Amino acid sequence: MRITGAVLERCGAPVPYVESRPVTVGTLELGPPEAGEVLVRIEAAGLCHSDLSVVDGNRVRPVPMLLGHEAAGIVEATGPGARLAVGQRVVMTFLPRCGQCAECATDGRLPCSVGSAANGAGTLVGGGRRLSRAVPSGAVPSGGVQDVHHHLGVSAFASHAVVSETSVVPVDHDVPPDIAALLGCAVLTGGGAVVNAGRPAPGDRVAVVGLGGVGMAALLVAVALGHEVIGVDAVPAKLELARELGAATAVGPQEAAEQGLRAPVVVEAAGSARAFETAYAITAPGGTTVTVGLPHPDARASISPLSLTAEARTVVGSYLGSAVPSRDIPRYVELWRAGRLPLDRLVSDRITLDDLPAALDRLASGAALRQLVTF
Repeated sequence: MRITGAVLERCGAPVPYVESRPVTVGTLELGPPEAGEVLVRIEAAGLCHSDLSVVDGNRVRPVPMLLGHEAAGIVEATGPGARLAVGQRVVMTFLPRCGQCAECATDGRLPCSVGSAANGAGTLVGGGRRLSRAVPSGAVPSGGVQDVHHHLGVSAFASHAVVSETSVVPVDHDVPPDIAALLGCAVLTGGGAVVNAGRPAPGDRVAVVGLGGVGMAALLVAVALGHEVIGVDAVPAKLELARELGAATAVGPQEAAEQGLRAPVVVEAAGSARAFETAYAITAPGGTTVTVGLPHPDARASISPLSLTAEARTVVGSYLGSAVPSRDIPRYVELWRAGRLPLDRLVSDRITLDDLPAALDRLASGAALRQLVTF
């Protein structure tokens, strides 16, 4: 079928993206779902730092690539052997889980090796690609058909996507598309950093460093579970929103240091070495620092090895919130249904595919939480 989608043409283009235009919106061909796959009509898709990290070259992926990895939509067709039904609303997640590898047996602690390999290659987990397009004018060689890579098994910045069933989790239709989309990455990653990786005891204080979409989701989940929360960010507007969403304290990094703030569980969600150092510095003795951000591969942070030993510290890396999506998404849905998880507050803008360059600039500047592409 013919679809419209947003394709990354090259990694590492300079900002502002409204001028360098690394992403183009155009027509693509989408092949039908094969065994264990489904065709999904996209309803809403979130723009995340994991998209930006591919655009800015921090995480180089094969191009051309149809971006987007956090989304919700309706199943419109199924491949042979698929278990989902046509008409089902699904949350799309960026780490397929085969359920068979040794990593999948770690209860979410390690990413699925099969899914990770497919993500790195720009294919679906079952192998191959379902996306193609006519070779753009001016390209060499000219004419013919060009394969387009999948982004993290999803490629949701399009009107439709074909994905493996291992990349989706069904939800009931009372969960609106805007909420369902956020469950696929922001909430799985941020909430999971608290619940699965940090594992605060009842009454423990939780701090979150970096209040973007993922960090604010971590804050919301911690508040929903009854923890006193400290929010740390350099952007005053984000600190104000953190207070509105239930943070007991919301301060800048320097204020956190000057006030001597400490918490047994601290989540770093900014994706920078400096933010990691801040998160480690405000972790209480005996506490756990959880890092979920994706800094540049060459970034380095400095911490005291002595403090790890003398203060019995723990540092945990958490990819996708150490989540098992089929287990965790229903938990967050129940918190949302109970009115304890106001995920709509994470949405800072609703945009179209044509707005993506400007939206990427807002994200890169730190001004946005979650910008949703709606169809």
